Amino acid sequence: MGFNCGIVGLPNVGKSTLFNALTATANAEAANFPFCTIEPNTGRVSVPDARLAKLAEAAKSASVVPTQLEFVDIAGLVRGASKGEGLGNQFLANIREVEAICHVLRCFEDDNVVHVEASVDPVRDAETVETELMLADLESLEKRSEGLIKRARGQDKEAVQQLDLVNRCLDLLRDGKPARMLELKDGEGRAFRMLQLLTGKPVLYICNVDEASAADGNEFSAKVAEMAAAQGAGSVVISAAIEAEVSTLDDEEEKREFLESLGLEETGLARVIRAGYDLLGLITYFTAGPKEARAWTIVKGTKAPQAAAVIHKDFERGFIAAETIAYEDYVSLGGEHGAKDAGKMRQEGRDYVVQDGDVMLFRFNV
Repeated sequence: MGFNCGIVGLPNVGKSTLFNALTATANAEAANFPFCTIEPNTGRVSVPDARLAKLAEAAKSASVVPTQLEFVDIAGLVRGASKGEGLGNQFLANIREVEAICHVLRCFEDDNVVHVEASVDPVRDAETVETELMLADLESLEKRSEGLIKRARGQDKEAVQQLDLVNRCLDLLRDGKPARMLELKDGEGRAFRMLQLLTGKPVLYICNVDEASAADGNEFSAKVAEMAAAQGAGSVVISAAIEAEVSTLDDEEEKREFLESLGLEETGLARVIRAGYDLLGLITYFTAGPKEARAWTIVKGTKAPQAAAVIHKDFERGFIAAETIAYEDYVSLGGEHGAKDAGKMRQEGRDYVVQDGDVMLFRFNV
C-alpha cells in the first residue's frame, strides 16, 4: 500500500472522530482535550468506484476487490510545534512520512467543545498549522543550503542545480507561501520531492461542519473554499458527527435512508476518499476474470510495465505486452470475449501510458 494521506489539524477539530468514521474503527481515541492522539493511527479505506461492480457483472467474477487509500491520524498541532511545543517534533516527523495532507478545520460553533484558540476561525486555524509547517521547512532548507553552497563553490553541477531549487523554495517560504506553490522547471519534480518539504505536499481542506450544514456548508466552509481556491488546493464539506453515526449502521438501505433524511446523496467520507485519490494524482486500472474483478491504483502517466509491477514485480521484469480494453467497451460488449470479437482489445507495448478505466491482462515471461 504505497499511497497515504495524513489527517492533520489543531486539537479538538474532529480529526479523530473523522478518522474513526473513515475507517469504521475505534482505533483513534476521540476526547475533548488536546493531545489525546499521540501515536499516529493508520487505517485503509476502499475507494468508491461504481465501475467495479459493472465489470464484475460482465466478467461473472466471484468477488470484487476495490483499490484502497491509507489514512494516518496525526496528533493535533499547536502554535510553536516547529519549535517542539506540544509534541511538535514527533508530529512533524509523522507528517513528513505521508504523501498528502488532509487538513481538518473546525467549521462549527459548540460551547461544549473547547477550541485551543478560544474562537472558531478555520482560515486562521489553517494559517496556524501552515505557519508551523513553513517554519519547519525553512529550518530544514537553511541547514541543507549550507552544504550545497560549499559544493557549488567547487563547481559541482548537481549542487548548483539543487541550490537553485532550494533558494527558490526559501524565497517562497520567506514570503509566507507554501512550497507547493513553487513553479518547477522541467525535470525538477524528483529533486523537489527528495526535499521532503512539509508544505510541498498537496493539501485537501476538510470542513467539519454541524449537521444542519452538511449538505450545503456554511459561512465558515465558504471562507475555506475561497482560501483553497486561491492556493490551488481542494476542499470538502463534511459533518464528522453524521459520519460517525453512519459508520454504526450496517444495512446499506438504512444508511441511504438516513442520508436522504438529511438531504445528502452520499456520505461525506466518500467525497473525502475520492478527493484524496484525486489529490495524489492517482487513477485506476482494472483486472477482471471469473475469480475476481479488481481495481489497482497507479499514478497518472504510468506506463504499462510499471503498472504491471503493482500486481507483481515479475510482471514488470518479464513484460511482453498488455492486452487492453477500455472500460466502456468491456461493459457494453459483455466482457473480454465480446470486446475481442468486436476488435476492441488492443495489444499495447512498453511505452503505452495506462488510462483510467483500462481493463488489462499482462503477458510476461520470467
